Amino acid sequence: MSEPAPIPKSVAETLPQADLGSYRLEDQIGFYLRRAGQRHAGIFAGRMDEDLTPTQWAALVKLAELKCVSQNLLGRETAMDAATIKGVVDRLIRRGFVSTRPDKTDGRRTLVELTPAGCDALRAGLSAAAAITEETLKPLTLSEQGILVGLLRRIS
Repeated sequence: MSEPAPIPKSVAETLPQADLGSYRLEDQIGFYLRRAGQRHAGIFAGRMDEDLTPTQWAALVKLAELKCVSQNLLGRETAMDAATIKGVVDRLIRRGFVSTRPDKTDGRRTLVELTPAGCDALRAGLSAAAAITEETLKPLTLSEQGILVGLLRRIS
């Protein structure tokens, strides 16, 4: 009679114990920034009109402010890299919220601007956007809200 096959160990059992020293995830700023971002994203998704994403909303707001701008500048102004802003603009085009055209002075550049439907979506979302910010910051006093926003501006 043959011996039974050994029971395989789990991956965790075969790895050496990591020495984390004093490092704790719950003490790291990135952990709380991510959690706060997840909370805000959930609030945003539940309240924003037109099923807009935060990046799409940011692009619409910046376009209302800047009017007709290059896609590259729109990305910089909304803190999105080239690939991300291209995807955002493509989705907004499909929804009829923005239009693009080549820059007559520089054929390498694409100019982006709001359409009438994009202006309507922006107007429709303004009160929701204000409510999203209010709900996100609700656990804090007014003074704490100002401090938090100020500190985040300094580190971003």
